[in-house]
Amino acid sequence: MSTAIPLTIIGAGSIGQRHIGVAQFCAAVDLVCVVEPDDTLRATLAQQGLPMVANIDAAPADTRAAIIATPTPDHAASALKCFDKGWAVLVEKPTAHTLDAANDLVQRATTLGLPFFTGHHRRCHPFTISARDALSELGDLVGVQGLWSLRKHASYYDAPWRRAPGAGPLMTNLSHEVDLLHFLVGEITETTTLLSSASRNLVIEDTASMAFRFAQGALGSMLMSDAGASPWSFESGSYENPAIAGSGEDYLRFTGTEGALAFPSLTRWGRSDGGEIEWSKPLLRHDAPKFAKIDPIKEQLIRFAHVANGGQDDVICSGAEGVKALEITLAAALSGRSGHPVRQGDVPGNFTGI
Repeated sequence: MSTAIPLTIIGAGSIGQRHIGVAQFCAAVDLVCVVEPDDTLRATLAQQGLPMVANIDAAPADTRAAIIATPTPDHAASALKCFDKGWAVLVEKPTAHTLDAANDLVQRATTLGLPFFTGHHRRCHPFTISARDALSELGDLVGVQGLWSLRKHASYYDAPWRRAPGAGPLMTNLSHEVDLLHFLVGEITETTTLLSSASRNLVIEDTASMAFRFAQGALGSMLMSDAGASPWSFESGSYENPAIAGSGEDYLRFTGTEGALAFPSLTRWGRSDGGEIEWSKPLLRHDAPKFAKIDPIKEQLIRFAHVANGGQDDVICSGAEGVKALEITLAAALSGRSGHPVRQGDVPGNFTGI
C-alpha cells in the first residue's frame, strides 16, 4: 500500500479551499500545510485548525508534493519554487499566464524529473473516461458541436476585476472545453473566433463563438456565453458544481461516419442493420450507461498522489497537455481580436489573451 504523500496547498482562495476540503479527508495525502500570504485569511483558517504558513519557504521540509491554487499570474513563480524544492506539482488551470512561462515550467520539471500536472479535473469523471471508448464506436469522427451558456447573476459583476479585460467567458471558461476536447478527440490545430459584448455592453465579451479544426481532420464549433440562460453546459449536465443548477442535459454532440454521441450522458446512435448507414434509415439508439457520482477534485488528487509516489496515469492532465490547452485558448482570444484564424504556433509567447 502506497504511503500518504506529504502535501502542501498554495493559495487559500475559493478553489484552494476546495482542494483543502478534499485533501483533509483523502487517505492518499497528508496535508502538512497551507500557504496563504494574506494575514487575515491565514489567521481565520488557522483558527479552524489548519496548518497555515505565510510563504512556500516556511512549508515543512518533508513536503513532497504541492497544489498551486493562486491567481494565474503567480502560477509560474510558485511552481518554480516548488521545483527547486524537489516537489511534484499540480497547478490549477491555466498552467501559466503566457505560453513562454508555461513552457518554461514544463522544461524545468522535465529537466529535474519531477511530476508536473495542470488541474483540468473534468478528465477524471468516469463518464469522461468512458466517452473515449464510446467515440471509437462512431467510425471516423466528422465533427463536434458544443453549446455552453450559463447566465451569471448581475451582482457577479460588482467586483471591478470581473469587468476588466480577460474576465469574459473566453479566458475564464474556454480552457476547460479545449482540454476536454483534446482529451476526447485530439489536438485542435486552428481556431476562428467571433466576439460580442452586445448583451451587457461591457469592455469584455459576454458571448464567443469558435470554429475549430482538429489534427485528424474533424471540424468543431463552440458557442459560449455568460449572458444567455440555458440548461446546456458541462456543469449543468454533470451536476458537478453545487453552485450551478443541474439540468442533466447534454451540451456536446459528436458525429461520425458510423453514428453519433451526446455528452455527458453518452447516449449513442448507431447502425440499425448491416447495410450502409444513410439518411433514409433510422439510427438505433443506445441508452446512456449509468455512472457512479464522484468528486473529480478528489479523484484528481488520488491520481496525482499515485504518480508522485512513482506510479503511472494516463488520465490526469500533464503539464505539456495543459500548455496545449492554454495555447488554443490564447489562439481563440487572438483570433477574436484580430479577426483572422489562428493556428498552432502562431500565438506569441508573451501574449496574455488581452
